[in-house]
Amino acid sequence: MSAKDPAGDQHAAEQAKTTEELEEAHKQQAQSPEEIEAYIQETRQELGETVEALARKADVKAQAQEKKEEVKAQLRGTQEQAQAKAGNLGQQAQAKAEELGAQAQQNPAPFAAGALGVLVLVFLLRRRS
Repeated sequence: MSAKDPAGDQHAAEQAKTTEELEEAHKQQAQSPEEIEAYIQETRQELGETVEALARKADVKAQAQEKKEEVKAQLRGTQEQAQAKAGNLGQQAQAKAEELGAQAQQNPAPFAAGALGVLVLVFLLRRRS
């Protein structure tokens, strides 16, 4: 069993990186001036995009504002859902009340007995006080 040598692995990685850099430099030397200029422009563009991305990440105030807007949008959506649900519940309650009203008109005895029971209960509670 042999132990790995982290220093050796790091040295090998650095050697490979150096070799790759040398190969890249050799390729660039073999290119025409127009190709080199295009490579430079591409590199500048990439660098600019990287700097912009880093600036956005460093701008805590803008990130907080974006998060605030996201939360507001979520709350608006939740509010709209709640309002729609409340509207549906109101419609259901109205339909049920109409149904009970129709039942009371068809057979008023149970409703009259319930109302009488409530009146007796109120009377008894008031007498105790």
